[in-house]
Amino acid sequence: MNPRTRLRLVAVGGAGLAALLVAACLRLPDFGGDSHPYGDRAVRDSLARQTANTIAAINFDQRAFDTMGEMTILFAAVVGCVVLLRQARDEHHARPEPADVAPTVRRYALIVLPVALVVGLYVIAHGQLSPGGGFQGGVVAATALHLLYLGADYRALERVRPVGLYEVGDAVAASAYLVTGLAALIGGTAFLANTLLPYGTFNTLSSGGTVPLLNAAVGMEVACAVVVLLARFLDQAVEIEEESGK
Repeated sequence: MNPRTRLRLVAVGGAGLAALLVAACLRLPDFGGDSHPYGDRAVRDSLARQTANTIAAINFDQRAFDTMGEMTILFAAVVGCVVLLRQARDEHHARPEPADVAPTVRRYALIVLPVALVVGLYVIAHGQLSPGGGFQGGVVAATALHLLYLGADYRALERVRPVGLYEVGDAVAASAYLVTGLAALIGGTAFLANTLLPYGTFNTLSSGGTVPLLNAAVGMEVACAVVVLLARFLDQAVEIEEESGK
């Protein structure tokens, strides 16, 4: 196929996409009006499945397949960074010297660390009930661990951050999300359909069917992914040096 033909195909496809986009925009509800069909249906379906947080119901129930795509993008990004930041042939590991941390920074970091970690886990666990969820809680929990780097030193962080274990956790969490979807198919419904578990009691931890399971899987995947990602960048900044010593 020559370049001119490719340009013609792109132009035709782009024109068709633009026409569909314009047609869709013309049928949108008026801005600020009282008609919100998508929002009304989302809230209704969320309440029908005993999920108090409508955002969580949308992410892990009504459009759980889209959320799997977002999780896969993060997983692929971390894998790409691990490959790109691996130790090169002309580099070697140099053990960093203990850091000299101001007493005020040390006390503050070590006091806040357990609080931030608990907050992150709480946000994950209550994702189907209140604002937050796996994505937000996973980032909070992962970054909480790195307060050790600020309050102590790099070696202290390494002792609570076995990177290989977090890499396995990242893969297991992503697989758990996929397995939950396949289990729905085996049960005779659609992929990732919220039909495997009872919906439970509204506004309790055991509510929402498979929403808490998918939310927990995403929380674990995000937490492990952020830990691995920061570990590779910290390795480059702190440990890995060129053979020339730079």
